[in-house]
Amino acid sequence: MLLAVAAGAFGAHGLKKILAPDLMNVYQTAVHYHIYHAFGLLVIGLLALYLPSAALLRWAGLLMIVGLLLFSGSLYALSLSGIRWLGAITPVGGIALLAAWLLVTAAVITAEGT
Repeated sequence: MLLAVAAGAFGAHGLKKILAPDLMNVYQTAVHYHIYHAFGLLVIGLLALYLPSAALLRWAGLLMIVGLLLFSGSLYALSLSGIRWLGAITPVGGIALLAAWLLVTAAVITAEGT
């Protein structure tokens, strides 16, 4: 969350006058997904307290971190460098994020006592 807030502040105050509007939109998308999925990692951590034997949560956390790095990371890099082919990495991160949420859902549904 610290990095997400710092990236958002950097974009709002340091990049707004430097980046072209289309690249600023890309940067803001990276920040939004970064914040949402940082919260997602907190949710996974809290669920793991209540479902300590749910191995799916560990996989979900790992996939969410990888997804964040690939999705938001590629968008940050694209917006700051202007190198458009970096956008080809973004969907891989998106798939990892989707898979992470699927695993969170499966962990909750299959948990004993739920």
